[in-house]
Amino acid sequence: MMMWWSNGGSWGGWIVMALAMVAFWALVIFGIIAVFRGTRDDPSARTPDDHCPWKILDERFARGEIDADEYRARQDALRTAH
Repeated sequence: MMMWWSNGGSWGGWIVMALAMVAFWALVIFGIIAVFRGTRDDPSARTPDDHCPWKILDERFARGEIDADEYRARQDALRTAH
């Protein structure tokens, strides 16, 4: 009977193995969550006005990419399209 205990590890070895197992499974779960979080499209991250044509037109006019005449012409085109 003593033969089983003489070659085994101490309590410290069992504690280290238990902690290593918990850490391993925590890393596996964290990795799975990270993969699924990175691959899904989060609709809450986007606002409905991100690609609004009116907002884009206003931004282009504010940056000076288009002049006032072109701005008004594109506004009229957007009004007739909607």
